[in-house]
Amino acid sequence: MSKRIHTIYISFFFLVTIVVTIYLTITGFNYFTTPVTERFWNPDYSSLKPSGIIGHGTGIIGSLLMIAGVAIYMLRKRVRRFFHIGILKYWLEFHIFLCTLGPILVLFHTSFKFGGIVSVSFWSMVAVVLSGIIGRFIYIQIPRSIQGQELGIKELDEINFNLNFRLRNELKIEESILLEIEEAASIKRFKNLTLLKSIYLIFIDYYKTKLLVRKFKKEIKTKQPNANVSEIVKAAKSKLILSRRIGLLRSMQSLFKYWHVAHLPFAMVMFLIMIIHIIITITFGYKWIF
Repeated sequence: MSKRIHTIYISFFFLVTIVVTIYLTITGFNYFTTPVTERFWNPDYSSLKPSGIIGHGTGIIGSLLMIAGVAIYMLRKRVRRFFHIGILKYWLEFHIFLCTLGPILVLFHTSFKFGGIVSVSFWSMVAVVLSGIIGRFIYIQIPRSIQGQELGIKELDEINFNLNFRLRNELKIEESILLEIEEAASIKRFKNLTLLKSIYLIFIDYYKTKLLVRKFKKEIKTKQPNANVSEIVKAAKSKLILSRRIGLLRSMQSLFKYWHVAHLPFAMVMFLIMIIHIIITITFGYKWIF
């Protein structure tokens, strides 16, 4: 998938989520802002209540999207025969889309009224979504191959060597600038860090990298006006980011393990109560369009 196609792919997910959210908000604004005790007399009550044609439908579709989002991603990630179907990164993005839109639809299904055992499922769902955002942040900090497999230190060192070779031999960067980049990309600054300090340093280093890239860009334009500035800057930026990921690799791997401990139980509770809710609903004879 080219960069342009990938941008369209992500933009489509974003647009669908925004449009659906805005549409449901506008459609049900009058009903959702009516006090709960007065909703029975609202003209939209029959369609937007949790058992109504729209309210029930958003619950069913939202639940199916979440189930599909989890199932599809887990199959691609865990079942060997699916390992080579697309790139894992794109499947993760599809998983995030389905598991973002699904909870939004479920939220409208509840009519913003929570109570009983279903409230446990709802807040578990909120915890799953929030922890998913955190998990995505941690995931992208761990260097991976194009197929989504984690890279080891040996592979990362090889990438670093190739970047150095390209800067020195292909792009002909001046030795003094290369030494500056090497010094800035030293992983010594990541030694003996606690987990909390590692997380803090990610944000600090992100902005520091931006400033360094600007500095190197000015130096290259001054000292090597005929050089391919954009390619040199791109390679230098890659080297700085790579050094951060090498330095924080162990910390991020540990953090990702802790994240699983929090994320999976919430997801299990959410789906368990969802199943109980569906069984009770069917038992009491609530049907949608079937």
